[in-house]
Amino acid sequence: MFGKIRNFISEVRTELAKAQWPWDPNEKGFKRYKELSDSTMVVLIAMIILGGYIAFFDSILITVVSYLTKP
Repeated sequence: MFGKIRNFISEVRTELAKAQWPWDPNEKGFKRYKELSDSTMVVLIAMIILGGYIAFFDSILITVVSYLTKP
């Protein structure tokens, strides 16, 4: 049983060594995560823009529907 666990852990380490990480291992400090932080900012900005777009059209549709359903 422990042999299987040891084998699994060694295989996981081997596969993780093959992975390309979103940071430069030679950099130190916050600069190391530059690509990761840049990607995070792009996602946050895209979420804000998409949320504004949806809120704008939602308010227009609410106005149109309330105008059409007035007695």
